[in-house]
Amino acid sequence: MSTPRKNDDQYLWKNPLAVWGAKGGNYDVPSIRVEDPRTVWRKTTSYKAPLHKVGRFKYIHKWANHGKRLWKRQRWWPTRRSVLLIRGLYNRKTLKAEKSIVDKRPIYWAISLLALVLVPLFVPESLQFTILTAGATFGIFAAINVCWTLVIGTASIFSLATYAVVGTAAFLTAWLSINLGLPWWMLPPIGMLVGIVFGGILALPALRLDGFYYALLTLGLNELCRVYFVTSSEFGSASGGLYGASTYIGAAWAPLTQSVVSYYGAFALLVASLFLFRFIDGRRLGRILRMAPEKREAFAEATGVNYRQARVTVFLVSSVALGFIGGFYTAQYRGVAYAIFGFDTVLLGLAMLTIGGIGRVEGAVAGTLIVVVLDKVFITLGPIRHIMIGVLMLFVVLFLKNGLFGMKQQFRAWRDKKKGEWRSSRTEKGGEALPEEATEIDDKDILYRKRFDKMQREHLKTLVCEEVIEEHKNKPLGQHSEALERLLLYFRRTPQNDKYAIRRDSRGKRYKIVAFSGVRGTSPRLVEDKEYETVEEAYHGVFRRRVYDLLEA
Repeated sequence: MSTPRKNDDQYLWKNPLAVWGAKGGNYDVPSIRVEDPRTVWRKTTSYKAPLHKVGRFKYIHKWANHGKRLWKRQRWWPTRRSVLLIRGLYNRKTLKAEKSIVDKRPIYWAISLLALVLVPLFVPESLQFTILTAGATFGIFAAINVCWTLVIGTASIFSLATYAVVGTAAFLTAWLSINLGLPWWMLPPIGMLVGIVFGGILALPALRLDGFYYALLTLGLNELCRVYFVTSSEFGSASGGLYGASTYIGAAWAPLTQSVVSYYGAFALLVASLFLFRFIDGRRLGRILRMAPEKREAFAEATGVNYRQARVTVFLVSSVALGFIGGFYTAQYRGVAYAIFGFDTVLLGLAMLTIGGIGRVEGAVAGTLIVVVLDKVFITLGPIRHIMIGVLMLFVVLFLKNGLFGMKQQFRAWRDKKKGEWRSSRTEKGGEALPEEATEIDDKDILYRKRFDKMQREHLKTLVCEEVIEEHKNKPLGQHSEALERLLLYFRRTPQNDKYAIRRDSRGKRYKIVAFSGVRGTSPRLVEDKEYETVEEAYHGVFRRRVYDLLEA
């Protein structure tokens, strides 16, 4: 018990055993006001930094009872990738067998492509021709950008001659169809021949140049092709293009039927380009080039990977595909205009890739969809729609790391950062462990015990004062005041490793302070060379050292 003295901040502690005449105790000693532990709890559990709920775990649906069928996975032919990457695991709490889909992208692709298939069935009658025409344009340009993604993303060749390959193949196939009467089904294969020749010409400087200089070279080549076809009378310089080629769309069909067939033809071209991307990026060529990204070619070459050959191969295959698209473009629109070479077309293509995300096939398709909708569907807005595309592109470049489809990864990085801040603020609040240490501890009881120990230490620091130290010096053993007793009880519960003790010398007259190692068979280490005359002085020396460690903790 304790009674207030004249000064309200000081208390006089009285030994409750004094009424029974206990011997050897402290009957009447100065003490301090002992703070209520609940106050310490409120202080230590209060956050010192503003927190925001950003989520900690993403929801993953799980099915029960995975068995032998889990390992019999269907794969995308002709790649080795499974249709759905299903992972089997055992629940750590229930110990039940579960399975979950790791990669859900095939499901999203199936839903998106099914939505594109059903678009003509649900388009309002007033917007049928506008939507179907824009959809056909979207299909062709999305196929071009998918092949362009193979060049820029997979092969890491920053080529701006994509539309030069497409335009050259389209003009040559249109000229052959008009002058030689070739049927429409021969135009895409002839475009493939043009593409492989064009790709071979562009692949030679790609072995010597890279980055900005190669981009300038290919951009100049694109402009050179445009100037040649614009000034050539054989390719329709007087009419603004070359028209009259054969087409797979019947001239006698109704306009709506022609638009629908054109839409589904462009959709089939898009699906074919997606399969080509999966075939290239998902197999050996794609894995080789992912092993040797930018500035790591020396490492790949040292491991025996011929990444130069792989880059040229991907570039040639993409050029062949772009030539096929050029021939299909002629068969789709019965000809081609000079706008296919225009610098604005190249810039729109770059905007499509930038908005969606360079190097990601889903980004190429989504970026193309956004730009085509703004450019073709909202045509009544006038030139402001191009400003909208530029503003959107500027926003993506400034605030997103890799386009719209890089937002997920960027959000996860931001969420992990916020989680780290939350853990660090919680660590500042509780002091139980470092943030990176807290994530590696599976047994959360350890964290709570450390937090409780931190709260105890914070409370015990408030009990350390000159009165308590003087009380222990006068009487190291026996009954003590509440503040001193709390300190001594905490010191006695400390683990054996580095716990202080006293050792008497061989003569049995002096004492020194040692610290236990906590390891069986390892002798205690000497803490200091100071010697104490009596055991009470040694006890008080241990006490002062423990108090010093407590205040420094």
